[in-house]
Amino acid sequence: MVATEHKVACHLPESMMKLHIQLAILLLCVMASSTTVHASFVDDLPGWMGEIRTKVTSSSSLKRGGEAFTVDPTKVTQLSWKPRAFLYQGFLSDKECEHLKKLAKSKLEKSMVADNESGKSVLSQIRTSSGMFINKGHDEIITRIEERIATWTFLPKENGEALQVLRYQDGEKYEPHFDFFHDKRNQALGGHRVATVLMYLSNVTKGGETVFPNAPDPRVKDDSWSECAKRGLSVHPQKGDALLFFSLNTEAVPDILSLHGSCPVIEGEKWSATKWIHVGSFGFAVSKPTGCADEHERCTEWAAAGECTRNPAYMVGSDQYAGSCRKSCKVC
Repeated sequence: MVATEHKVACHLPESMMKLHIQLAILLLCVMASSTTVHASFVDDLPGWMGEIRTKVTSSSSLKRGGEAFTVDPTKVTQLSWKPRAFLYQGFLSDKECEHLKKLAKSKLEKSMVADNESGKSVLSQIRTSSGMFINKGHDEIITRIEERIATWTFLPKENGEALQVLRYQDGEKYEPHFDFFHDKRNQALGGHRVATVLMYLSNVTKGGETVFPNAPDPRVKDDSWSECAKRGLSVHPQKGDALLFFSLNTEAVPDILSLHGSCPVIEGEKWSATKWIHVGSFGFAVSKPTGCADEHERCTEWAAAGECTRNPAYMVGSDQYAGSCRKSCKVC
């Protein structure tokens, strides 16, 4: 089951994988201002920046209404590479957390899930929380949060769904699930969900952790963690923190390690806000690849070196994005 409420990096040549990991850290966590990369360096690493057919310029610095937001690398922790997961401490202010809760409190309804076959919303004991949606751009505070998410993730604001605010009370939970879709109906609205930003709006006395049961956690966990949280990589809900994780791997394939759930609340109350981000603009069908051309002058050279096979996501593309070297790879 997938929540009803309703980027792609590419696989690199093996010899470049270690360097790619270092570069990914810079791009996602460390860049506090726009970065300039030497052209010759980029040429030697086809697809290292996760280029897709429609390129989006993104900045890690945001200014709106006299207020500026810059990604602070000292507040970002890489939790895991499998799945790719990052925690930003203090992503939201206390005022912003309370604003989201105030908007939601009088409009909460029982949460639903999307049926894997039909994609329709159904009630299920898999998910027992209550929630509601806040439309994109609802007010200045919501707009600022949405722009901040785009700045941190380097993913376009228009690819995101409306913010969903959830409340978990005593014993309420969300069993482990994937955020990517199984049904074609939901996939048509902007493609798969590629990333999720989960923002914690309250502290929880006991329980309520976010857990990835398919991902090992090397930490020794004491009694402050619930038994549910000890089953895999897990995150304590801390008011203002934000968890970013990716549902697709670097080859744009659904990542089974992204399976995650919300552990039952044992003491206290848990509030959270979720922003799901899609491959394409949410609410619009994803364009299929068209045309036959190379988009880089070194495509012929890369194809001769075997990159069409080793690096197909960038060179050839997929059903959703045309590759950058389709002509040289002889796929059109």
